[in-house]
Amino acid sequence: MNRPENINPPLSRAARLRGMLLSPELEFIMEAHNGLSARVVEEAGFKGIWASGLALSAQFGVRDNNEASWTQVVDVLEFMTDVTRVPILLDGDTGYGNFNNMRRLVRKLEQRGVGGVCIEDKLFPKANSFIDGERQPLADADEFCGKIKAGKDSQHDDDFCIVARIEALIAGWDMKEALRRAEAYRQAGADAILIHSKLSRPDDILTFAREWGNRAPVVIVPTKYYSTPVEMYRRAGISMVIWANHMIRAAVAAMQSVAAEVRETESLLNVEDRIASVNEIFRLQGADELKEAELRYAGGTQGRVHAIVLAASRGEELDRLTQARPKVMLPISGKPLLRRLVDEFKKQGINDTTVVAGYRADAINIPGVKVTVNAEYASTGELASLACAQADFADNMVILYGDLLFRSYILRDALEHEGEIVTVVDSAAAAGPLSGSPDYAWCSAADDRAVIDRDVTLARIDKDPGGGQGPCQGRWIGMLRVRGAGRQWLAEALHELKQRPDCHALGLPHVLNHLVQHGRPVRVLYINGHWLDVNSLEDLDRAGDFTQGNA
Repeated sequence: MNRPENINPPLSRAARLRGMLLSPELEFIMEAHNGLSARVVEEAGFKGIWASGLALSAQFGVRDNNEASWTQVVDVLEFMTDVTRVPILLDGDTGYGNFNNMRRLVRKLEQRGVGGVCIEDKLFPKANSFIDGERQPLADADEFCGKIKAGKDSQHDDDFCIVARIEALIAGWDMKEALRRAEAYRQAGADAILIHSKLSRPDDILTFAREWGNRAPVVIVPTKYYSTPVEMYRRAGISMVIWANHMIRAAVAAMQSVAAEVRETESLLNVEDRIASVNEIFRLQGADELKEAELRYAGGTQGRVHAIVLAASRGEELDRLTQARPKVMLPISGKPLLRRLVDEFKKQGINDTTVVAGYRADAINIPGVKVTVNAEYASTGELASLACAQADFADNMVILYGDLLFRSYILRDALEHEGEIVTVVDSAAAAGPLSGSPDYAWCSAADDRAVIDRDVTLARIDKDPGGGQGPCQGRWIGMLRVRGAGRQWLAEALHELKQRPDCHALGLPHVLNHLVQHGRPVRVLYINGHWLDVNSLEDLDRAGDFTQGNA
């Protein structure tokens, strides 16, 4: 049986890199220095990656003086090519030695799927161009041409690219010498010329491009003359711009800021919500693919968490702001309240969300959310809304009010709690809330922040601060975690409460009290602030500060 031939086989990475160099459009590639940063660059939409010598050495913590061996660099490149599909151009310094080192380098790069290498005409071991560059000697042009020829003769893929980087302008030579070397390197087989400059203006680069006359593609690295509009490069006929070291610099700045703040405050609370979540790191590492592979190959199962958001009310205290939309769609610092909740869910790996809507349910348009409507929202309470979502009950779920804002750790800790049913109680709010209708909680023991893993259970929830015996221990924030047998307990409670004549007026506190009265252990997770419910115009102002980390 004859198999149909693949008429258009996919282009190799080397062919795609060559296509970028020869493209009539100005192309851009961005620096990366390991597998994680390479994936981030690709996801940002860049068509190619610059494996910077400076950044690669920096992530090892060594100087940009060939202190990291070429084998160590190639090992990192293997991780980078494994997790990306776009071509990589390696900053290969001087080729790591003579022509023979260059031949071996090219073969090893091709084996790892690297699209090309850029080598510079300096002596091995090299030094960074921006450190006393004018005092650095250049390689003999004929010797460098031999290195280019050796590399081209060693490649198996005709499209593998060798870019010749000219350091003449860095080392204090004139334009004539830069052009002379460029032409020699072109004739030796270089696929493109990288002209380097340390000036803060692009004058030398533009002069070179004009006098070069597009004899071969020109690549530039505008690290020093970064304020130049890119349109100027287009008019000059530049082929490719390399953003050469900005990922490593951004990473260092962020790490320094976080490290200093954590050291000063001895806390993670002020930084946790502004850095990448652990789940985002898992995503970049391909954790989801591994889960799918486990299901496919090993019969593995992973417990999925389902979120149920009760969001049927309008929010009358917010007046005309909720005339055309429910409270959960009000923007907080530019993002709808419900969108913020869904984002918090995703940080914790929760991708299944059911929203029980009512008032202006048609205005809820958050992607990936299932909307269930409580048509009798105007005359019923939260019990009826929760019953509307009963078809979506899961063995692992979190139930919460739609007007909540909270720090990420609160949901994380609730999900990690071992109890079948867990309530979140704020011990700092025992004296009363800033706004809203409080649900005061009486528990088996008061909060003791010096003790962890205490087994505290709920005794009662009441809106009257005098509704229990003695002072309450805090305020229930409107978040409930249910797992395992707790799902059946909750279903039984709903069934029994719906038999009451006043069931239309019942809310979640009645459900919790019913569970307690029937001997079901409702565990308590104490927190100390770091949350807010949005019930009034004043709350909206506070919510803006809260999401900006100022409250």
